[in-house]
Amino acid sequence: MRLSYDPRHNIAYLRLRERPGEVQTVQIGDDVNVDVGPDGQVCGIESLDANHQLRLEDGGRLVVVNEALGREVELSLPVGDAA
Repeated sequence: MRLSYDPRHNIAYLRLRERPGEVQTVQIGDDVNVDVGPDGQVCGIESLDANHQLRLEDGGRLVVVNEALGREVELSLPVGDAA
């Protein structure tokens, strides 16, 4: 899994797995798209208003939680202006 964020274009992409060829992009909101592979599995989620969405709840922090172990890792997201 990989989260990429481009503050220059205000876009974030959460890649859940490599694209297995051609994907279908499904718009699920004004600012959110989901890429679905030919096997029906979600490949990634794109946020077109990332600056707002990523900072909405956690103040610009990415928190990864391992529920089974009760551990979490926190990362700061890069700061930048939307294009």
